[in-house]
Amino acid sequence: RRVAGVVDGQVLRLKGKGQRSAMGGEVGDALVEIKVRSHPSFRREGDDIVIELPVAFDEAALGAKIEVQTVTGRVQLTLPKGTSSGQVFRLKGKGVVNSVSGKTGDQLVRVKIMLPETIDPELESFLTEWRKTHKFDPGR
Repeated sequence: RRVAGVVDGQVLRLKGKGQRSAMGGEVGDALVEIKVRSHPSFRREGDDIVIELPVAFDEAALGAKIEVQTVTGRVQLTLPKGTSSGQVFRLKGKGVVNSVSGKTGDQLVRVKIMLPETIDPELESFLTEWRKTHKFDPGR
């Protein structure tokens, strides 16, 4: 039996699915403690699902439409121009159904900007020239 929205450590009571009492009485209930395995991509925070989305720096700078995996399938996410690493986007209703309230959480997509392993000479030259005329320092 599947139960939506269960949490790690939760105990489910299965009425009448236990053993018969030693004295020949009625069948008891089975108590099942839930252990939730971690997923390589999805992390649960309450009823929300959190993922990290690696994006290329040009997609973050120029904006892009990116396909994102959810627990129910893939959806399109539009990154606006100038998206920063660590920025979080909310996919409403793409989280976990709460087993008590019946409400569904959201999926939170945290952007992680990735650079190419090798910076080619053309990109290096462009960025060197750009730096000379643009005083952008996010640490200050």
